[in-house]
Amino acid sequence: MRRDRKVTAIGGGTGLSTLVRGLKHYPLDITAIVTVGDDGGSSGRLRDEFHMLPPGDIRNVILALSEVEPLMDKILQYRFDSGFGLEGHSLGNLMLTAATHICEGSFVKAVDVLSQLLNAQGKVLPVTETLMTLAAEFEDGTIVKGESKIPLVEKPIKRLFLLEEGIKPAAGVVEAIEDADLIVLGPGSLYTSIIPNLLIPEVRDAIVRSGKPVVYICNVMTQPGETKGYDAMKHLKSIEAYLGKSTVDTIVVNNEPIEDIYLERYLEDGSEEVRFDRKKLRNYGTNVLAGDIVDYNRDYIRHDSDAIAGLVMQRVLRIKKPRSFQELELK
Repeated sequence: MRRDRKVTAIGGGTGLSTLVRGLKHYPLDITAIVTVGDDGGSSGRLRDEFHMLPPGDIRNVILALSEVEPLMDKILQYRFDSGFGLEGHSLGNLMLTAATHICEGSFVKAVDVLSQLLNAQGKVLPVTETLMTLAAEFEDGTIVKGESKIPLVEKPIKRLFLLEEGIKPAAGVVEAIEDADLIVLGPGSLYTSIIPNLLIPEVRDAIVRSGKPVVYICNVMTQPGETKGYDAMKHLKSIEAYLGKSTVDTIVVNNEPIEDIYLERYLEDGSEEVRFDRKKLRNYGTNVLAGDIVDYNRDYIRHDSDAIAGLVMQRVLRIKKPRSFQELELK
């Protein structure tokens, strides 16, 4: 299959994996750029013990792009619930740790090796090869260090920043942004999955300088500790506070009501639907792609992979393209 259009998707593991799982079924050249600020759970433990990048988000994206038997996916996602030193770790995280050591400490090479082993239908890159620590300043002046600690404060966030200075993007990241025909941000946690990538100056500048259309996939529900009370416009303006106004060409939003049983459960946790005003967004200069993009997964609401990928493809198909791409029949 010819892959005539390049899409570079930027974000965090859970949301980004949902997107690329749908995009891989289209004739696209996909690069996923993944944040590496995670400092909690299995990833945080491996980060501290081996002084390596946290592997969890990367693992999720590789598996989402892979073409392997469902059983292999389950094996790599398997999380040990006991065992001295093993409890809480997933097998995929341990494999990335081992591959990093085999590749003489190069996490980028380790990601490439695992991607090849799993026949990933796209390229996966950590946003940087340097350990980075996310910090937040809240509106009351409080400063908290560590990605996992930021949502626990439950105060309005004023700004994010990195503790380390001079963080550089990993090899291939800037090129993937510059070469893209379309750049996608999200879906995922606004302040702990998407914006952290934009705190690296060369990444931020590459997006702005590229002049390519940027699509932002907005969250379906607000997140306590991050986006309480935010509508779609507030999400958009928070991103453009780092990128600059009018950088985002298109926003993808949910336009279907959430089922009551799920909505009640989220309301109890302090979360609500992200509302949007199509007219205000358009007057702001942003195109709106709206659809039923919700997947009801047991107790949680997630983005529907096929639905958001389909809306992204609507934007891709509006890009001026060669005749060969116009004639391709989408799956």
